[in-house]
Order: sequence, then C-alpha cells, then structure tokens
Amino acid sequence: MADNGRHAEQGSGEGDSSGTLWRAFRRLFQGDGDQSLRAQIEEVINDHEGDSDGASASKGDLSPIERQMLRNLLHFSEHDADDVAIPRGEIIAIPAAATWAEVIEAFAEHGHSRLPVYGETLDEIKGMIHIKDVFPLLARGIAPPEDWTSLMRQPLYVPQSRGALDVLADMRAQRVHLAVVIDEYTGTDGIITIEDLVEEIVGNIEDEHDDAPEDLLVAIDAGMWDADARVELDEVARRIDPRLAEVEEAVDTLGGLAFVLAEQVPQVGSILEHDSGWRIEVTDGNERHVTRLRLHPPVEELEREAN
Repeated sequence: MADNGRHAEQGSGEGDSSGTLWRAFRRLFQGDGDQSLRAQIEEVINDHEGDSDGASASKGDLSPIERQMLRNLLHFSEHDADDVAIPRGEIIAIPAAATWAEVIEAFAEHGHSRLPVYGETLDEIKGMIHIKDVFPLLARGIAPPEDWTSLMRQPLYVPQSRGALDVLADMRAQRVHLAVVIDEYTGTDGIITIEDLVEEIVGNIEDEHDDAPEDLLVAIDAGMWDADARVELDEVARRIDPRLAEVEEAVDTLGGLAFVLAEQVPQVGSILEHDSGWRIEVTDGNERHVTRLRLHPPVEELEREAN
C-alpha cells in the first residue's frame, strides 16, 4: 500500500519538476472565481515561466515559443480589423485601367499572390486578381481575355471594428483570403490577408521572397534620428525618448504623430515642434501621407552633449 501511495504521489506531479505545470493548471479550479479563464491561463503561463529549463522541456513541457504563441492566442480576440490591417499607404494594388503587361509586371515586381484592383482611387476597390488565374495563361501561352478584369475575384469587405477572430472565421467560411477594411466614410482603410492574421499568433512569417527586415529608426550625427513614418511610437519611446509616445490621440506610428502635430498631412520640409523639445522634420512624402522623418533633439540635450 505504501508503494501505491508513492506511485500516486509521483503520478500527480508533486514529486518532480515535470509536475510544475500540472500543479499550476490545477489552480485554475481552485483560484479566484471572479477571474476569467483567459486571465487564469495567462497567469499559469507567467508563473511557469521561471520554472522551465532544458530538462523539463525535454519531457514535453511547453517551450518559450509555445508559451508566446499561447499568449498571442489568448489576446487575439482583443484585436479588431483596424489593428491587424496593412495600412492604406502600404497597399500594393493595380488600377483596373492597367494593361495586361502591367498586371504581369506588378506580380513579378511585388511577389504577391493577390492584388487588389481599384477604379479611380483606392477607395473604389473593384475586386482582386489572383496569380492562380494569371499563371495558367502565361504557362500555356494562352492569350489573355480582352478585358482582363473578367478574371477578378471578390474579396471580403469588413468594417474597421470587425473582430480579428471574426475576420478569420469569415475567410475560412467563404474561402477568401483577402479582406478590404472599410472606414466610417466607406473609404479603404487597409487590407488583411490570412497571413496577417496567422502572424498575430505565430509571429512574423518570412519566406525567400521577403526582403531583409529594415531598421525603421536609424541614429545619425548630432543626436538626430532618421525614421520611417511607419515606425511604432512604442519603439520610438524605447530607443529615443518616452515622451514622444505620450499622445492623447489614437495614433500608433511616428507618421501619425506628425499628422496630429500638424493637424493635416505635413508638407515635405516642414518642421513640427513636440512638447518634449524634439523637432520632427518631414523629409519625404506626398500630398496624402509622409514617408520619412528626421528627429532633432531638444536644445538642452545638445548642450548636455557639448559639455
């Protein structure tokens, strides 16, 4: 009987490190009844973080990558379409008035499998064209239809507030892997591919066609920084100055901050003053959005470096 008791204790995981996660999950049924299941699971993962080592991982425990994916999955439903969409300024699309040769060149240049097709502007998305409908014609030497837009398929159209999980369910149900995100004025806010949704859970997916990741924030002389307008304010705060991320408006990028400060799309060459003393110079862009910025440090910081 004593041996049976010992085996029972070992089987419960109380006697070795492999039972750490079991004991943590058992707390799900003994903890605070007011705490959501989502919060309880995340707490278990956090508590287990310091207990894992190479030995426990080899016994089938969760790896750091698996734990991160679980965290991402727990928070996936908190995102809406606007959070996960490729912004309007980064959309690669072709006009319906393009020639067949221009369509082929667009696929060759950008390497995407689907391209939105628009009318006069991006606010008029007519459909999308899929490489699967183009390649057979090229491979077999078949002449394209007189009007190539007859090959178009219809993407999904979703509002900004549509939940990311709902968008994923829509894509699965309708077997359409491109969604156009519509803003409150029925204009095009961005697009979502199924890869964008999967990356919210597993992290960035790079393939042999993707360019090497570029640094969106580069330090240059005299305390200045060159920045891509897409750089996240959280990154700016971490690497440069936390005050630059203190903004009441719902903006996430440095380009968005420039728009807020100027109260319009700022012109190239304009310099915007921030409350922190940092000055934001617009170095590249067009009438619709800025693309490059330069951060000039506050005067007191320059004086401190000089001394």
